[in-house]
Amino acid sequence: MSLEIVHGTARAVITETGAGLQAYEVDGVPFSETYGYGETPPFGSGAVLVPWPNRTAGAQWHLDGELQQLDVSEPARGNAIHGLVRRLQWTVLEHVASSVSLEVEIEPQPGWPVRLRTTIAYSLDDTGLTVTHGVHNVGDRPTPFGVGTHPYPRAGNDSTDSCTLQLAATTVLPLDSARMVPSGPPVPVAGTEYDFLTARPLRDVQLDTPFGGCLPGEDGLVRHVVTGPSGGVELWADPDFKWVQVFTPGEFPGRGRAIAIEPMTCPPDALNSGTDLITLAPGESWAARWGINPIST
Repeated sequence: MSLEIVHGTARAVITETGAGLQAYEVDGVPFSETYGYGETPPFGSGAVLVPWPNRTAGAQWHLDGELQQLDVSEPARGNAIHGLVRRLQWTVLEHVASSVSLEVEIEPQPGWPVRLRTTIAYSLDDTGLTVTHGVHNVGDRPTPFGVGTHPYPRAGNDSTDSCTLQLAATTVLPLDSARMVPSGPPVPVAGTEYDFLTARPLRDVQLDTPFGGCLPGEDGLVRHVVTGPSGGVELWADPDFKWVQVFTPGEFPGRGRAIAIEPMTCPPDALNSGTDLITLAPGESWAARWGINPIST
């Protein structure tokens, strides 16, 4: 089942399975990639990634010195990918005209021994779409975690190859190309092909790349921007989202070239590296936001 919210001429659709973003449009113009009702989200479109985003190498990590063996959900590379909630049925907490909130519990299971409750709220207003994530430790021991999401913002009806990309990221994380897990520490983007601090054309750019060091602007928000000939779209995030994965598939159904801009609180394989993990003691909670805003040029 899908849940629709509206505000003026803006409309968004959220799935109950996975609580993902299925569509976002203003005046009938799409500002995120979409897919049909009942279809499997292509390329992870709109997925919510909790309690870790991206990949955990070998599907293993340690908690308090104890080896944790996760399900190998990316068999081709031997990793655990994109957390534990994207195929779960979420519970609707509230659904009104312009907003909807949902929750799901992550039950103790092989590879994840601590119970967490995670929430998400989508809301529309005059500026755009805001998404608020929450995590609450309802277990009996401190636990680290990360949060990410997998939206595909688009600059309205402009083709991806006609657009430019600007990122707030100052570093890039090298990957083992076979396993797609980190092969070394982050390196500065300055002077490399990964420098998008100034807007650059997306034509011929191929990325499946984690970027870090995402710096907030004067307003305290991290901002990534895709701009086309007739307008653009901005993905903003709270400073908790220090990382962003950028992915440019060539065959998004019904679209062709697309771009995922995935805000993450931590990098790939953070359950092993410990980098930028958030740790909650029993009873503690965390929350942070990101959003998508259409922009005019």
